[in-house]
Amino acid sequence: MNFHILTLFPDMVMDGLGTSITGRAMESGAIGVEAVDIRAYSKDKHRHVDDAPYGGGAGMVMQPGPVCDAYEDLCRRLGKRPRVIYMTPQGRVFDQKIAGELAGEEDLAFLCGHYEGIDERALEAIGAEYLSLGDFVLTGGELPAMVMIDCISRLVPGVLGNGDSAEVESFYDNLLEYPQYTRPEIYEGRAVPEVLLTGHHRNIEAWRREQSIRRTLERRPDLLAEANLTLKEQKFLEQLREKEDQEGDLKEIEELIGKCVDSEAGETAGKQIRRHMALVKKLLNEKQCTAQELKGYFKVLSLQSGSPQIKS
Repeated sequence: MNFHILTLFPDMVMDGLGTSITGRAMESGAIGVEAVDIRAYSKDKHRHVDDAPYGGGAGMVMQPGPVCDAYEDLCRRLGKRPRVIYMTPQGRVFDQKIAGELAGEEDLAFLCGHYEGIDERALEAIGAEYLSLGDFVLTGGELPAMVMIDCISRLVPGVLGNGDSAEVESFYDNLLEYPQYTRPEIYEGRAVPEVLLTGHHRNIEAWRREQSIRRTLERRPDLLAEANLTLKEQKFLEQLREKEDQEGDLKEIEELIGKCVDSEAGETAGKQIRRHMALVKKLLNEKQCTAQELKGYFKVLSLQSGSPQIKS
């Protein structure tokens, strides 16, 4: 796969991508990366590529001529018109799914804007697609382009040493990656999970899947709507959600009890809360009442004066 980066700062992108995994992939020929210097297509003797915006306003805008000429020259060299991506906060947000889609291209061009952006006529003329790295503004498109190329490259055959690496990382099956451990076995009192030391590959794989589901629920629950789960894994997720709901209910009840304790009683507030919470858990475990009923009860008590007590 070949990446063509249209930029005002060719050294920046080539130095950044020429290291680590992408650098080794470039050396092996698994990917090709070239920076096309837009400034080289300026017809101004001082190589200016920007001008003040029509209608007024702050900043400068990149002129359409150098941008279009740089892209058209690339098309002539390739003998085709490659798909071109323009980095802008106005585009759809880049993610792993989009990376997988773009990894199927033979040639992919990235157009890096600068200053206040690029003349709209250039973007229309070359048929640029808009992609965003996120809801924030940077000084130029070079950093987003490098991030996207790094991500896409990992999906190209021959880039990663382990062919399975790209398939078990975060966002595979729409799940976050499981936690990783290495030597020493115990570090500052924290031990590696025992299952990872057993050598039982099926149990290890099951543990890792459960950890991925647990971590996704905790950190990115929005991803779970499209996660690829087996029936057993779906049941595990439902159990986690039930436990999470129960813990949330108990925390809310404990906060309500804290508002109800009697500051003039013979025992401390902390002791009163612990005593009341022990009874709350007993009532819930024996299904004598629901968490919603208990929350309603303590909400009423918190609005009353006196020394509220739990009635058994």
